[in-house]
Amino acid sequence: MTLLPLSLVRRLAPWLRPVRALVAGQWLREAEVDAVLAWLHPAWRLRRVMAQVVGREWVSDDLLALRLRCNGNARNWRPGQHVQLYLEQGGVRHCRSYSLTRIAADGCVELGIRRQAGGRLSNWLLDHLGVGAVLELGQAQGDLQWPQQGEGVGLLAAGSGITALLGLLREALACGYAAPVTLLHYVREAGQKAYAAELQQLMQRYPNLQVRWLLTGQAASAAVEPGGRLRAEHLLGMQGFSLLACGPAGFIETLRQHWAGPLQSEAFSPPLRAVETGAPVRLDFVRSHLQVAGDSARNLLEQAEAAGLRPLHGCRQGICTTCTCTLLGGRVRDLRSGDVFAEPGQPIRLCVSAPLGDVQLEL
Repeated sequence: MTLLPLSLVRRLAPWLRPVRALVAGQWLREAEVDAVLAWLHPAWRLRRVMAQVVGREWVSDDLLALRLRCNGNARNWRPGQHVQLYLEQGGVRHCRSYSLTRIAADGCVELGIRRQAGGRLSNWLLDHLGVGAVLELGQAQGDLQWPQQGEGVGLLAAGSGITALLGLLREALACGYAAPVTLLHYVREAGQKAYAAELQQLMQRYPNLQVRWLLTGQAASAAVEPGGRLRAEHLLGMQGFSLLACGPAGFIETLRQHWAGPLQSEAFSPPLRAVETGAPVRLDFVRSHLQVAGDSARNLLEQAEAAGLRPLHGCRQGICTTCTCTLLGGRVRDLRSGDVFAEPGQPIRLCVSAPLGDVQLEL
């Protein structure tokens, strides 16, 4: 039972600025204010983004469109970004990163959540999360934007990578983008064609949009032309386009080999690296008063977890910044770019940083 409707909670959010000022001046405790607000409505908080589930729709055999209404604390969210979703299970706070596929003026947002083999959080959300439940979200992050230059736009998505691009496509078409748009969606099986009905409707409504699905599994039909995994000939007809791409790291790397034009990309799996043994190093987790032996091959998040620590993390691929930690001493390399960082006090992302010798971390 709630004492106030969520629509009123949203309208009242700006009126809490004086209370936020009192909290900032340490005249009030935020936790105590939040307890009172949560009593009035379970999604109301002073600064944290809480959202109530208002709808669920399966858009493919393995992908759910989860519709949420936020409490008024979301700030300047836009399509192409992603948010952290937090949920406590068994006393452990878990978080995962999901793309924003829709943002409405009334505070409603949509996330695309795909079933993952062995996925603890995503599968629970798919199987047990019901309408009316309240979740916490982080503020949106991400740099993907609809291109402003080029003769057209090419969208390339592999698997659940479609969720990072769909919101941008919806917004661009609704705002009158009239240049050619080609969307290629690579899926293993026909049942994984996410948002297929909606995309078919968009093609009928907007003649400048072309959508093609390419099956990559063993049972891919020969009628899908030119089907299969990403190849150079799939990009024919996109000369002069600007491309947006999202998928596993291997998919993005293959695209870079075949495309020399403008490209924005986002990978949802760790970068592919040759297997390395790595040199022995010493890892000093200062705040935890722990020193352990490590190696220069694995990322620091994996090595911290192997040492028994539980750093906050989300995407495990250097996108969400949840695992950001301060480097106190030593050198690390970015596993995505190879860049070396050695300045004390510099923030690094544990999931994509490997030590280049002994390091000290504020962890």
